[in-house]
Amino acid sequence: MTTNDDQLTLPVKGNLLPIYISSFIIAILMLIASAIGLQYNTLLYPTEELARTFIPNDVVNLLIGLPILLGSMYLAWRGKLIGLLCWPGALFFAFYNYTAYVFAMPLNWAFVLHLVLMTLTAYALVVLVTLIDGKAIQQRLSGLVPERFAGGVLAGLGLLFLLRVIGLMVGALTGGTPLSETELAVNIADFLTTPAWVIGSILLWKRKAFGYISGLGLLFQGSMLFVALIIFLLLQPALTSAPFAITDVIVIAVMGLVCFIPFGMFARGVGKA
Repeated sequence: MTTNDDQLTLPVKGNLLPIYISSFIIAILMLIASAIGLQYNTLLYPTEELARTFIPNDVVNLLIGLPILLGSMYLAWRGKLIGLLCWPGALFFAFYNYTAYVFAMPLNWAFVLHLVLMTLTAYALVVLVTLIDGKAIQQRLSGLVPERFAGGVLAGLGLLFLLRVIGLMVGALTGGTPLSETELAVNIADFLTTPAWVIGSILLWKRKAFGYISGLGLLFQGSMLFVALIIFLLLQPALTSAPFAITDVIVIAVMGLVCFIPFGMFARGVGKA
């Protein structure tokens, strides 16, 4: 998968081959899961709520999730630092998506596939991050990336979504507006992933080694989630009975810009390192 010369150009503390293999398996399983979901959608998504959420999301996984994972792997294989640092973000994107599937889907054979994907992406993400040499990344990126700006944006977005989830959960538990099965699943995914944005932002703000490791990946994941959500909202009325939510598209696009700008600045700094 990768040559010794490629490995030497990347600041890693071990062999990336097992992560290439596990990530490639994840990519294959993502392709299979989306293809099955689209082909047998009436069987896998028996309710209108499930169909409205996961039929367009299967397409999004093919259009966004799969390419960003394979693209990051390819760039890392070519010895590009930006590929190595975006790779965890691509895995985190997949983990977020399949966490929502796991908590929303009925107990059937497709649930097992999604559970495997959630577990395997978590494993690959953790191992990959531990293999990256944080001190070397810190030395190469210090002063080249917008630590304070990127950290502030990540903290703001992370706290915004985390507080939103807590508010919705508390409201539902205290007799307020109940959450549908898919809304609950997405909020659980948010609750499990947004703390990473907050923690990563604090470490980046303080210019700690792990902040430099995680910063670009978190911004990449966040940016791709906004892009994916816009595509999802555009596809939803074409693939399901859901109405076109133009207001939601505009709001998400504006929020996405808040994440795209520091991501672009961070990526430019990594390119100079």
